[in-house]
Amino acid sequence: QVQLEEAGGQLVQPGGSLRLSCADSGRTFSTYDFAWFRQVPGKEREFVAYIDWGGRSTITTDSMKGRFAGSRDNAKNTVYLQMNSLKPEDTDVYYCAAMPFSALRNIYDDSSYDYWGQGTQVTVSS
Repeated sequence: QVQLEEAGGQLVQPGGSLRLSCADSGRTFSTYDFAWFRQVPGKEREFVAYIDWGGRSTITTDSMKGRFAGSRDNAKNTVYLQMNSLKPEDTDVYYCAAMPFSALRNIYDDSSYDYWGQGTQVTVSS
C-alpha cells in the first residue's frame, strides 16, 4: 500500500525557490515510479516531472525545464521537486503520484498513476 503526503508548499516571491517533498509511508517505495503534477481548481492536472524507480530519469516539460527537477531518496521513502526561478504562473496545488515501475504506462497521463497525495499549495507572489 502506498500512502503519499506532500509538504513544502508556501508563499514565495517571484524568482525564489522551493523544494517540495512527498513521503511514502508504505513499504514498497522503491518499486514505484513517481511524478509531480500541478493543478489550478477547475482545470486539468498538468504534468511537471517524472522520477523512475531508480531515480535515473527525470523529465520536466519545456516550460519548466532548467527550473524544476525531480529526485528521490529511496532510503527516506521520499521524492522531491526542486523549483527554482519561480514565476507567478507557477502558482498551483502540486501533487505527487505513484505507479508501479513495471506498469509501462504513459508517464504524462495522470490516469496512469494509482496513488496520489493530498496536494500542497505553492503561491508565487510579491
